[in-house]
Amino acid sequence: MASSSYYGRMRATDADRDNVHAELQSAYADGRLTWDEYDARSTSLVQAKTYDQLASLTTDLRLPVPYRPAAYQVRGTGATNAMAAISLACGVGQVFVPILGAIIAIVCGHIARSQLRRTDEQGAGMATAGLVLGYLGLAIPLLLTVIIVLALRG
Repeated sequence: MASSSYYGRMRATDADRDNVHAELQSAYADGRLTWDEYDARSTSLVQAKTYDQLASLTTDLRLPVPYRPAAYQVRGTGATNAMAAISLACGVGQVFVPILGAIIAIVCGHIARSQLRRTDEQGAGMATAGLVLGYLGLAIPLLLTVIIVLALRG
């Protein structure tokens, strides 16, 4: 749009109004205008005749927008859940204590996941890893036992 100091009271063209309308739409889409502000300025835009009137609708939108950090909730700033750590340790340690380590990893993993839903603690990944290792630690020996029994029968 042309400079308002030079064209000031000159009548604006439809193309100039379209440019201002696009700028208002962009500002609304960016969140720099609320719906009420956008609606009021759009109504004023229809009635605007001169470049000064058009410029008054968008002058504040051309100023640099101050940085406003997005509001977000910080989760997981608490300590690590002890049951999740035990679940992972038993899931890994079942190499030394096969079936018992798997059972402890599964039980502690489920308890940890239940506690993590209610608290602000960390450890969801540890609990999940302990559960996976625990279930694998039960499934693999069970599957091997079934295969051996079937092989000896046949």
